[in-house]
This record gives sequence, structure tokens and C-alpha cells, in this order.
Amino acid sequence: MKVIACYSFKGGVGKTSTAINMAWFAADSGQRTLLIDLDPQGASTYCFRIKSKKQDWSDQFFSNHKTLVKHIKGSDFDNLDLVPAQLSFRQFDIALSDMKKADKRLRRLLRSLRPYYDCIILDCPPSISLLSENVFNAADMVLVPVIPNALSERPLYQLYDFFDSKDIPVKRIMPFFSMVQAQKRVHIDAMQRIKANRPKMLKSRIPFSSDVEKMSEYRAPIAEFAASKPVFSHYNNLWSEVRQKLKV
Repeated sequence: MKVIACYSFKGGVGKTSTAINMAWFAADSGQRTLLIDLDPQGASTYCFRIKSKKQDWSDQFFSNHKTLVKHIKGSDFDNLDLVPAQLSFRQFDIALSDMKKADKRLRRLLRSLRPYYDCIILDCPPSISLLSENVFNAADMVLVPVIPNALSERPLYQLYDFFDSKDIPVKRIMPFFSMVQAQKRVHIDAMQRIKANRPKMLKSRIPFSSDVEKMSEYRAPIAEFAASKPVFSHYNNLWSEVRQKLKV
């Protein structure tokens, strides 16, 4: 079983779009896939047309896998399940702070799901917190979308520094360029600069596309309404590269 975290310290960079589409491609390739929506905003939950229970269970999330399994819901797609988010997930750090080995609770929880899933995708909130540290310790890969500009570049370097400070292997960080507008000189210059500083950027790039924005309108992955569009191929390339890196 592989765990892929879709994460960015900065919001609005295409993190949730990446999580949704990576989950779809994983499931479509035959992987038994679970998407866990850790973001209290619940964008992945919304796009997959899944409703969360009204009852607050954030204080029980990390207790044991049986509690988590009770909240897993099927989707409209074969091989793809989802743990829906709820607003109470904003309290995760409070719940974790009272637990032993608080920074590794998620890793222990996800390991218990190995008999049921081949791939787990985590849609993470845009913050660096105790929850984030749990995500970094649990993930085989931290997939980081980076808009090619200074405001998106800086949080990437902060993420590397955080990994170093916590002795988490930085090789887990897999950044890629997102929302790229190749006609913009500032994007071209930024991509060259970032690659020079961090040469391990993934080769795949996701262009700026209105079809990505339409995901929230159609409440569906790109494949459901834009499979013939270029952006579908770009996400497919990203999944292929991720799959090759993880050897799944």
C-alpha cells in the first residue's frame, strides 16, 4: 500500500484538484483507492458528491481504524472510496496534542488499512501543523503543486526546511509546476529559477485551464467531462510519473 499526500503550505495552487484526479487515475488503473479528505473545507468531498455525517467525530479519528472504517463511503467510481471531511476536522491538532507519539498517529492508523487498499490519497489543509507533521510521517510521497511565481516558491523552500528540522526524509517531497501559463515570461523565469534551486521537480506540469475550475461546477474529476482536453493528458502524465516513482 502506498500513501500519497497532496499538500501545499499555500492555498489556491491546485492541491485539491490534484488529489481528486490522482485518486481517479489510481482507481481507474485498478488500484483499490481511498481518498481521505483532511481539509475542513471539504472540497474533495463536495466534488465527489458525498455527504459527511453531521455528528462531530474529529476527536475519535485517530483512535483506531475501526472508527475510521465506519466513516468510509463509496463513490460513483469503481475502486474508489472516500472519507468525507467535516468542519470539525479543524480541531485535529487539539485531539492529537493529547495523544502519545502524536506526530505518528496517522501513520499507525493508515497501516491498519493495508488489507483493504492499494493506494491512499490524502487531501491536506494548507497549513504546517501537528496534523501536517503526521501527514509527512505517514506519506510515501508528498505531492506539492507549485505555481511558478515567488509567492508559491517560498513556501516550497519552507517545506524543505521543515522536513530537515524534523528529520523527515526530504526525498518524499515531489513538487511539480501547477497552473502554468507558458506564455507568461514571469512563469518561464520562475520555472528556470526553481529548477536550478530544486532540480528534483517532477517533469509533469499542469497548465492553467478553465476545465480544472469547472471541476467544482460538474462536481467530478476531469475524466468525466474533459477527457478529450489537453489537461486530462497532463494529469494522466502526472499520475504515470507518480506511479513510476512509487513503483505501483
